[in-house]
Amino acid sequence: MTRARLWPAAMSWKKAVGARSAVAALSAVALFGGASAHAAAAADAVCNRACLEGYVDRYLDAVVADQPSMVPLAPGVRFTEDGQQLLIGDGLWNTMRAKGKYRLFVSDVPAGQVAFFGSIEEDHREPDQGTPALIALRLKVRNLQITEIEQIVIRDVNAAKRVNDLGAPNPLYLQTVPEKERMARADLITTANKYFTGMQQNDGKGDYPFADDCNRIENGNQSTNAPTPAGQTRPDPKTASNYSAQWSCLEQFKSGLLHFVNRIRDRRFVAVDEERGLVYVFGFFDHSGGATRAFTLPDGRSVTAGPVQPWTWEIAELFRIEKGKIRKIEALLQRSPYGMTSGWSTWSQGMSDHARDVTME
Repeated sequence: MTRARLWPAAMSWKKAVGARSAVAALSAVALFGGASAHAAAAADAVCNRACLEGYVDRYLDAVVADQPSMVPLAPGVRFTEDGQQLLIGDGLWNTMRAKGKYRLFVSDVPAGQVAFFGSIEEDHREPDQGTPALIALRLKVRNLQITEIEQIVIRDVNAAKRVNDLGAPNPLYLQTVPEKERMARADLITTANKYFTGMQQNDGKGDYPFADDCNRIENGNQSTNAPTPAGQTRPDPKTASNYSAQWSCLEQFKSGLLHFVNRIRDRRFVAVDEERGLVYVFGFFDHSGGATRAFTLPDGRSVTAGPVQPWTWEIAELFRIEKGKIRKIEALLQRSPYGMTSGWSTWSQGMSDHARDVTME
Protein backbone atom coordinates (compact mmCIF):
# COMPACT_ATOMS: atom_id res chain seq x y z
CA MET A 1 0.00 0.00 0.00
CA THR A 2 1.31 3.43 -0.91
CA ARG A 3 0.88 5.86 1.95
CA ALA A 4 0.79 9.61 1.41
CA ARG A 5 2.14 11.30 4.54
CA LEU A 6 0.44 14.64 5.04
CA TRP A 7 2.47 15.85 8.01
CA PRO A 8 6.23 15.19 7.50
CA ALA A 9 8.22 14.46 10.63
CA ALA A 10 10.25 17.64 10.08
CA MET A 11 7.17 19.84 9.96
CA SER A 12 6.85 22.14 12.97
CA TRP A 13 3.78 22.02 15.20
CA LYS A 14 2.83 25.56 14.18
CA LYS A 15 3.07 24.73 10.48
CA ALA A 16 1.25 21.44 11.00
CA VAL A 17 -1.65 23.18 12.71
CA GLY A 18 -1.81 25.60 9.83
CA ALA A 19 -1.74 22.75 7.32
CA ARG A 20 -4.43 20.92 9.28
CA SER A 21 -6.58 24.03 9.23
CA ALA A 22 -6.30 24.20 5.47
CA VAL A 23 -7.18 20.53 5.14
CA ALA A 24 -10.15 20.94 7.48
CA ALA A 25 -11.38 23.88 5.44
CA LEU A 26 -11.06 21.91 2.20
CA SER A 27 -12.82 18.97 3.81
CA ALA A 28 -15.67 21.19 4.94
CA VAL A 29 -15.99 22.60 1.42
CA ALA A 30 -16.11 19.11 -0.03
CA LEU A 31 -18.59 17.93 2.59
CA PHE A 32 -20.97 20.85 2.68
CA GLY A 33 -20.69 22.18 -0.87
CA GLY A 34 -18.84 25.34 0.09
CA ALA A 35 -21.99 27.46 0.36
CA SER A 36 -22.26 29.90 3.22
CA ALA A 37 -25.77 28.66 3.93
CA HIS A 38 -24.37 25.18 4.44
CA ALA A 39 -21.69 26.53 6.77
CA ALA A 40 -24.32 28.29 8.85
CA ALA A 41 -26.37 25.09 9.01
CA ALA A 42 -23.31 23.16 10.11
CA ALA A 43 -22.78 25.53 13.03
CA ASP A 44 -26.24 24.66 14.36
CA ALA A 45 -26.33 21.01 13.36
CA VAL A 46 -26.87 18.25 15.90
CA CYS A 47 -25.02 15.04 15.12
CA ASN A 48 -27.33 12.14 16.03
CA ARG A 49 -26.37 8.53 16.77
CA ALA A 50 -26.00 7.52 13.12
CA CYS A 51 -24.04 10.69 12.42
CA LEU A 52 -21.59 10.13 15.29
CA GLU A 53 -21.05 6.49 14.42
CA GLY A 54 -20.52 7.53 10.82
CA TYR A 55 -17.67 9.78 11.92
CA VAL A 56 -15.92 6.75 13.43
CA ASP A 57 -16.08 4.91 10.13
CA ARG A 58 -14.97 7.97 8.17
CA TYR A 59 -12.09 8.52 10.57
CA LEU A 60 -10.91 4.89 10.39
CA ASP A 61 -11.22 4.90 6.60
CA ALA A 62 -9.04 8.03 6.52
CA VAL A 63 -6.48 6.34 8.79
CA VAL A 64 -6.39 3.26 6.54
CA ALA A 65 -5.80 5.47 3.50
CA ASP A 66 -3.41 7.74 5.46
CA GLN A 67 -5.38 10.67 4.05
CA PRO A 68 -6.53 13.18 6.71
CA SER A 69 -8.36 15.13 4.02
CA MET A 70 -10.95 12.31 3.86
CA VAL A 71 -12.45 13.38 7.19
CA PRO A 72 -13.52 16.86 8.40
CA LEU A 73 -10.94 17.91 11.00
CA ALA A 74 -11.39 21.17 12.90
CA PRO A 75 -8.56 23.70 12.94
CA GLY A 76 -6.34 22.82 15.90
CA VAL A 77 -7.75 19.30 16.26
CA ARG A 78 -5.98 17.50 19.12
CA PHE A 79 -4.82 13.90 18.72
CA THR A 80 -3.35 11.42 21.20
CA GLU A 81 -2.39 7.78 20.82
CA ASP A 82 -1.57 5.72 23.90
CA GLY A 83 -1.41 8.90 25.98
CA GLN A 84 1.02 10.71 23.68
CA GLN A 85 0.09 13.82 21.72
CA LEU A 86 0.99 13.31 18.07
CA LEU A 87 0.57 15.10 14.78
CA ILE A 88 -2.32 13.99 12.60
CA GLY A 89 -0.85 11.44 10.21
CA ASP A 90 1.49 9.86 12.75
CA GLY A 91 1.18 6.70 14.84
CA LEU A 92 -1.55 4.33 13.66
CA TRP A 93 -2.00 6.46 10.52
CA ASN A 94 1.27 4.92 9.28
CA THR A 95 0.36 1.29 9.85
CA MET A 96 -3.40 0.58 9.82
CA ARG A 97 -4.49 -1.35 6.76
CA ALA A 98 -8.06 -2.51 7.47
CA LYS A 99 -11.00 -2.44 9.84
CA GLY A 100 -11.95 -5.68 11.58
CA LYS A 101 -15.28 -7.37 12.30
CA TYR A 102 -15.80 -6.30 15.91
CA ARG A 103 -17.52 -2.92 16.39
CA LEU A 104 -19.05 -1.52 19.58
CA PHE A 105 -20.15 2.12 19.88
CA VAL A 106 -21.13 4.40 22.76
CA SER A 107 -22.80 7.43 21.19
CA ASP A 108 -23.29 10.45 23.44
CA VAL A 109 -25.43 12.74 21.30
CA PRO A 110 -25.92 15.59 23.83
CA ALA A 111 -22.15 15.77 24.39
CA GLY A 112 -21.15 15.31 20.75
CA GLN A 113 -18.87 12.46 21.80
CA VAL A 114 -18.62 8.96 20.37
CA ALA A 115 -16.51 6.14 21.84
CA PHE A 116 -15.68 2.87 20.15
CA PHE A 117 -14.16 -0.57 20.64
CA GLY A 118 -13.01 -2.28 17.47
CA SER A 119 -10.72 -4.85 15.93
CA ILE A 120 -8.35 -3.60 13.26
CA GLU A 121 -5.44 -4.82 11.15
CA GLU A 122 -1.99 -3.26 10.89
CA ASP A 123 0.95 -3.81 8.58
CA HIS A 124 3.01 -7.01 8.73
CA ARG A 125 6.60 -7.75 7.77
CA GLU A 126 5.14 -9.74 4.91
CA PRO A 127 3.31 -7.21 2.68
CA ASP A 128 0.50 -9.59 1.82
CA GLN A 129 -0.29 -10.28 5.51
CA GLY A 130 -1.79 -8.21 8.28
CA THR A 131 -1.22 -7.96 12.04
CA PRO A 132 -4.38 -8.05 14.22
CA ALA A 133 -4.76 -5.26 16.77
CA LEU A 134 -7.47 -3.52 18.80
CA ILE A 135 -8.49 0.12 19.14
CA ALA A 136 -10.30 2.02 21.88
CA LEU A 137 -11.27 5.33 20.30
CA ARG A 138 -12.99 8.58 21.27
CA LEU A 139 -13.98 11.35 18.88
CA LYS A 140 -15.41 14.71 19.83
CA VAL A 141 -17.52 16.33 17.12
CA ARG A 142 -18.40 20.03 17.06
CA ASN A 143 -20.14 21.79 14.18
CA LEU A 144 -19.72 18.63 12.11
CA GLN A 145 -15.94 18.66 12.52
CA ILE A 146 -13.74 16.44 14.68
CA THR A 147 -12.06 18.52 17.37
CA GLU A 148 -10.54 15.76 19.54
CA ILE A 149 -9.18 12.29 18.78
CA GLU A 150 -8.12 9.97 21.59
CA GLN A 151 -7.12 6.39 20.94
CA ILE A 152 -5.45 3.44 22.61
CA VAL A 153 -4.02 0.82 20.26
CA ILE A 154 -3.66 -2.61 21.85
CA ARG A 155 -0.99 -4.46 19.90
CA ASP A 156 -1.65 -7.92 21.31
CA VAL A 157 -2.22 -10.36 18.46
CA ASN A 158 -3.93 -13.04 20.56
CA ALA A 159 -6.27 -10.55 22.22
CA ALA A 160 -7.10 -9.01 18.85
CA LYS A 161 -7.92 -12.40 17.38
CA ARG A 162 -10.18 -13.23 20.33
CA VAL A 163 -12.11 -9.98 20.05
CA ASN A 164 -12.36 -10.14 16.26
CA ASP A 165 -13.62 -13.72 16.48
CA LEU A 166 -16.49 -12.55 18.67
CA GLY A 167 -17.82 -11.03 15.45
CA ALA A 168 -20.36 -8.78 17.12
CA PRO A 169 -20.86 -7.34 20.61
CA ASN A 170 -23.25 -8.80 23.16
CA PRO A 171 -26.76 -7.85 21.92
CA LEU A 172 -27.50 -6.28 25.31
CA TYR A 173 -25.17 -3.37 24.46
CA LEU A 174 -27.43 -2.52 21.52
CA GLN A 175 -30.75 -2.73 23.34
CA THR A 176 -32.66 0.40 24.29
CA VAL A 177 -33.59 0.76 27.94
CA PRO A 178 -37.35 1.41 28.36
CA GLU A 179 -37.84 5.16 28.74
CA LYS A 180 -39.36 4.89 32.21
CA GLU A 181 -36.34 2.89 33.42
CA ARG A 182 -33.62 5.13 32.02
CA MET A 183 -31.15 6.55 34.47
CA ALA A 184 -29.84 10.10 34.39
CA ARG A 185 -26.32 10.73 33.14
CA ALA A 186 -25.00 11.56 36.61
CA ASP A 187 -26.54 8.41 38.11
CA LEU A 188 -25.06 6.20 35.42
CA ILE A 189 -21.62 7.67 36.09
CA THR A 190 -22.02 7.28 39.85
CA THR A 191 -22.98 3.63 39.46
CA ALA A 192 -20.09 2.86 37.10
CA ASN A 193 -17.64 4.61 39.40
CA LYS A 194 -18.63 2.28 42.24
CA TYR A 195 -16.91 -0.46 40.25
CA PHE A 196 -13.62 1.44 40.50
CA THR A 197 -14.01 2.49 44.14
CA GLY A 198 -14.95 -1.09 45.00
CA MET A 199 -11.91 -2.55 43.28
CA GLN A 200 -9.35 -0.02 44.53
CA GLN A 201 -7.89 -1.42 47.77
CA ASN A 202 -10.76 -3.89 47.68
CA ASP A 203 -11.82 -4.94 51.19
CA GLY A 204 -14.94 -6.99 50.46
CA LYS A 205 -17.17 -4.57 52.39
CA GLY A 206 -18.06 -1.91 49.80
CA ASP A 207 -21.13 -1.04 47.76
CA TYR A 208 -20.95 -3.38 44.77
CA PRO A 209 -23.95 -2.74 42.48
CA PHE A 210 -23.75 -5.87 40.33
CA ALA A 211 -26.74 -7.57 38.72
CA ASP A 212 -27.02 -11.30 39.31
CA ASP A 213 -26.00 -11.98 35.70
CA CYS A 214 -23.12 -9.49 35.65
CA ASN A 215 -20.27 -10.59 33.40
CA ARG A 216 -16.92 -9.04 32.43
CA ILE A 217 -14.88 -9.49 29.25
CA GLU A 218 -11.27 -8.22 29.10
CA ASN A 219 -9.38 -8.23 25.80
CA GLY A 220 -11.80 -10.88 24.57
CA ASN A 221 -11.30 -13.13 27.62
CA GLN A 222 -14.12 -13.96 30.00
CA SER A 223 -12.79 -12.73 33.34
CA THR A 224 -15.86 -13.62 35.42
CA ASN A 225 -18.09 -16.71 35.39
CA ALA A 226 -15.49 -18.62 33.35
CA PRO A 227 -16.19 -22.36 33.09
CA THR A 228 -14.19 -24.58 35.42
CA PRO A 229 -11.70 -26.56 33.29
CA ALA A 230 -12.27 -30.29 33.08
CA GLY A 231 -10.61 -32.16 35.91
CA GLN A 232 -10.31 -29.06 38.10
CA THR A 233 -12.30 -27.86 41.11
CA ARG A 234 -13.82 -24.40 41.20
CA PRO A 235 -11.78 -22.29 43.66
CA ASP A 236 -13.58 -21.53 46.92
CA PRO A 237 -13.61 -17.79 47.76
CA LYS A 238 -13.44 -18.74 51.45
CA THR A 239 -10.07 -20.48 51.08
CA ALA A 240 -8.48 -19.10 47.90
CA SER A 241 -5.46 -16.79 48.07
CA ASN A 242 -6.01 -15.32 44.59
CA TYR A 243 -9.22 -14.20 42.94
CA SER A 244 -10.58 -16.41 40.18
CA ALA A 245 -12.08 -15.71 36.74
CA GLN A 246 -14.49 -18.55 37.57
CA TRP A 247 -16.23 -16.39 40.17
CA SER A 248 -19.07 -13.98 39.62
CA CYS A 249 -18.56 -10.19 39.66
CA LEU A 250 -19.91 -10.03 43.20
CA GLU A 251 -17.86 -12.99 44.46
CA GLN A 252 -14.66 -11.39 43.20
CA PHE A 253 -15.36 -8.09 44.93
CA LYS A 254 -16.61 -9.64 48.18
CA SER A 255 -13.50 -11.80 48.40
CA GLY A 256 -11.24 -8.82 49.12
CA LEU A 257 -8.61 -10.44 46.90
CA LEU A 258 -8.48 -7.51 44.48
CA HIS A 259 -6.91 -5.33 47.16
CA PHE A 260 -3.55 -5.25 45.35
CA VAL A 261 -5.14 -2.88 42.80
CA ASN A 262 -4.13 -0.05 45.08
CA ARG A 263 -4.99 2.93 42.86
CA ILE A 264 -7.42 3.50 39.99
CA ARG A 265 -6.78 6.99 38.72
CA ASP A 266 -7.29 9.44 35.89
CA ARG A 267 -10.88 8.14 35.76
CA ARG A 268 -12.30 10.05 32.81
CA PHE A 269 -15.93 9.35 31.96
CA VAL A 270 -15.92 10.34 28.28
CA ALA A 271 -19.24 9.10 26.84
CA VAL A 272 -22.65 8.22 28.24
CA ASP A 273 -25.54 6.75 26.25
CA GLU A 274 -28.62 7.14 28.42
CA GLU A 275 -30.89 5.40 25.90
CA ARG A 276 -28.83 2.21 26.10
CA GLY A 277 -27.55 2.56 29.67
CA LEU A 278 -23.91 2.64 28.56
CA VAL A 279 -20.93 4.37 30.17
CA TYR A 280 -17.43 4.52 28.62
CA VAL A 281 -14.40 5.32 30.77
CA PHE A 282 -10.66 5.75 30.29
CA GLY A 283 -8.41 5.16 33.30
CA PHE A 284 -5.29 3.59 34.79
CA PHE A 285 -4.99 0.70 37.26
CA ASP A 286 -1.85 0.82 39.42
CA HIS A 287 -0.25 -2.13 41.20
CA SER A 288 2.52 -0.46 43.18
CA GLY A 289 4.14 -3.60 44.59
CA GLY A 290 5.97 -3.56 47.90
CA ALA A 291 3.74 -3.29 50.97
CA THR A 292 0.59 -2.95 48.81
CA ARG A 293 0.84 -6.67 48.04
CA ALA A 294 0.20 -7.70 51.65
CA PHE A 295 -3.33 -7.30 53.00
CA THR A 296 -5.98 -8.82 55.24
CA LEU A 297 -9.13 -10.40 53.83
CA PRO A 298 -12.64 -9.87 55.27
CA ASP A 299 -12.39 -13.22 57.07
CA GLY A 300 -9.14 -12.19 58.77
CA ARG A 301 -6.74 -14.21 56.63
CA SER A 302 -3.48 -12.51 55.62
CA VAL A 303 -2.41 -12.91 51.99
CA THR A 304 0.21 -11.59 49.60
CA ALA A 305 -0.85 -11.14 45.98
CA GLY A 306 -0.40 -9.00 42.88
CA PRO A 307 2.52 -8.00 40.64
CA VAL A 308 5.91 -7.82 42.36
CA GLN A 309 7.17 -4.81 40.39
CA PRO A 310 5.26 -1.54 39.88
CA TRP A 311 2.73 -2.08 37.12
CA THR A 312 0.11 0.10 35.40
CA TRP A 313 -2.72 -0.99 33.14
CA GLU A 314 -4.01 1.60 30.66
CA ILE A 315 -7.66 0.73 30.21
CA ALA A 316 -10.83 1.65 28.37
CA GLU A 317 -13.87 0.18 30.11
CA LEU A 318 -17.52 0.04 29.09
CA PHE A 319 -20.50 -0.66 31.36
CA ARG A 320 -24.11 -1.61 30.64
CA ILE A 321 -26.23 -0.48 33.59
CA GLU A 322 -29.90 -1.21 34.27
CA LYS A 323 -32.01 -0.21 37.27
CA GLY A 324 -28.92 0.87 39.16
CA LYS A 325 -27.09 -2.43 38.58
CA ILE A 326 -24.09 -3.24 36.40
CA ARG A 327 -25.00 -6.10 34.04
CA LYS A 328 -22.17 -6.18 31.53
CA ILE A 329 -18.56 -4.93 31.52
CA GLU A 330 -16.18 -4.93 28.59
CA ALA A 331 -12.60 -3.68 28.66
CA LEU A 332 -9.62 -3.21 26.36
CA LEU A 333 -6.33 -2.78 28.20
CA GLN A 334 -2.57 -2.86 27.87
CA ARG A 335 0.42 -2.40 30.14
CA SER A 336 1.80 1.13 30.11
CA PRO A 337 4.75 2.81 31.84
CA TYR A 338 4.07 2.93 35.57
CA GLY A 339 2.39 6.19 36.57
CA MET A 340 1.53 7.24 33.02
CA THR A 341 -1.42 9.59 32.45
CA SER A 342 -3.85 10.02 29.58
CA GLY A 343 -2.51 13.14 27.91
CA TRP A 344 -5.87 14.83 28.58
CA SER A 345 -5.36 15.62 32.28
CA THR A 346 -3.12 17.74 34.42
CA TRP A 347 -0.59 15.79 36.45
CA SER A 348 -2.72 16.23 39.58
CA GLN A 349 -5.84 15.03 37.80
CA GLY A 350 -3.94 12.12 36.31
CA MET A 351 -2.80 10.93 39.74
CA SER A 352 -6.19 11.44 41.39
CA ASP A 353 -8.66 8.62 41.99
CA HIS A 354 -11.65 10.98 41.73
CA ALA A 355 -14.19 10.43 38.98
CA ARG A 356 -14.31 13.15 36.31
CA ASP A 357 -17.26 13.60 33.97
CA VAL A 358 -15.59 15.17 30.92
CA THR A 359 -18.38 14.42 28.47
CA MET A 360 -19.54 18.03 28.17
CA GLU A 361 -16.14 19.72 28.31
